[in-house]
Amino acid sequence: MRLTLAEPRYLKDSVSVISDLVNEGKFLVRKDGVELVAMDPANVAMVIFKLLATTFTEYDVKKDTELAINLAQLKQILRRAKSNDTVTLEDEEGKLNVQFRSDTVRTFSIPILELDEREQRVPELTFPVLIETNSSVLAEAIGDVSVVAESVLFAADKTNFTIAAEGELSKARIELKQDQNTKLTNKGDKVKAKYSVEYLKKMIEGGKLAEQVTIQFSNDYPLRLDYRQIDKVALSFILAPRVEND
Repeated sequence: MRLTLAEPRYLKDSVSVISDLVNEGKFLVRKDGVELVAMDPANVAMVIFKLLATTFTEYDVKKDTELAINLAQLKQILRRAKSNDTVTLEDEEGKLNVQFRSDTVRTFSIPILELDEREQRVPELTFPVLIETNSSVLAEAIGDVSVVAESVLFAADKTNFTIAAEGELSKARIELKQDQNTKLTNKGDKVKAKYSVEYLKKMIEGGKLAEQVTIQFSNDYPLRLDYRQIDKVALSFILAPRVEND
């Protein structure tokens, strides 16, 4: 297996975001791309990642390969990549070699782990609500509610999407109406659910990869966020709802 990227940010930014949620992960290197599906240690959030083969300038994969990696270690190495570096990944005798090439050639090696965990499967979820908006809009809203409370309420009707939080003394409410930047589809009536702000603050970093985000949720049901760059990368999150006894 030998993979080369001319734009390291797609891997660098993805691993940076994923490693904030998942300690260790198993990458599956297939003919069409590099995939990872993993749960966070608390089983609250799932990460679904795919870096398409079309992103790479060299993609030599003779057979499907599994690479279990400590993501914090990989993140630290990828942070050393400069914007003008090409990044080459190669597996060699129980190690993953990561090589940066520009005016110098720098090579790092990290061990490939043996993980006993069962293969993670992406759950089949059905959502009545689908919102497409700018990644920066969602990030700004989560930033606003984070100063008020630890959980956030997502609510939608036929025309509006609301993000709200309520603390002991403070409240925050952000309304997104349909316009050229925000599209809302709701096949149900009023839909609402609460989610952890702590997890959302990590997930919205996916905005580094894509200008648009797709938001899907239902009543007291998991949330799904999708960040996609066509023919390049897809990074998705599924977050369990917070059920509170009010």
